[in-house]
Amino acid sequence: METETPLSKFIENAESFLDDIVDCGTDQELFVAGYLHGHFSLVISQLDTDNFQFKQVLNDAMYESLQRAFEQGELEPDDQAEVFSLWQKIFAMDLS
Repeated sequence: METETPLSKFIENAESFLDDIVDCGTDQELFVAGYLHGHFSLVISQLDTDNFQFKQVLNDAMYESLQRAFEQGELEPDDQAEVFSLWQKIFAMDLS
């Protein structure tokens, strides 16, 4: 049996939160949550899950990933702000 780590619990809960938005959100919330979930999945796949500071490393990696995408012209400024806002909400929640 695999032991659940704080990181795996945070990831599971964050994904569940995003899935809930997909299930019952508006079209705009669905778009923002779907976009953020794609970046979240990519960043998680590249993280060192043994890192003691996983939550801060995750936050830094998410901001870097989103910033790179936005600098390449992905999304309109209002949508970018909504994506960042949703990430801040998720990161600030006690999902562990």
